[in-house]
Amino acid sequence: ELCFHSNPDSRRSYRFWCINKSMISKGVKMNLKYKFFDYLPQEAKDIRTEVFVNEQKFENEFDDIDDIAYHLIIWEGEKAIANARLYRDEEKNLYIIGRLAVLKEYRKCHIGTKLMNLLEEKVKALSGEKISLSAQCRARAFYESLGYKASGDIYLDEYCPHIHMEKLIK
Repeated sequence: ELCFHSNPDSRRSYRFWCINKSMISKGVKMNLKYKFFDYLPQEAKDIRTEVFVNEQKFENEFDDIDDIAYHLIIWEGEKAIANARLYRDEEKNLYIIGRLAVLKEYRKCHIGTKLMNLLEEKVKALSGEKISLSAQCRARAFYESLGYKASGDIYLDEYCPHIHMEKLIK
């Protein structure tokens, strides 16, 4: 169950249980907070650098889209543990989600699903009806489990196979 409430620092928080091999086997109670930004905060830069540059060896992680996107960060306590970005493509009349990253020790805790749910809620609040994303092929099943449909051919982004995916939301 998600318990949302306002905080003085304008973050939202909720609690849930996480079972992860790197944490206590009976589960760890996590106090998560999240916030959307209209600029790229340092915490998001740090997470993306760790996940995409250091772990996955991407070279071109930051681009001009960071200047126009909303950036979502999730914290566990005071530690930023996950982020993603969201922006509107006016020509295609849809929103694009990208740069979804969760720090390694917090994977398998459903943080990615929390990110996606929050991003979809934001798109609905902005009166959006369609979301697009470029998924790493190894994450395709994750996005399909959330209702995203693959389309087109697999393509390479810095030697990493990706697939275009979309979802209609109401």
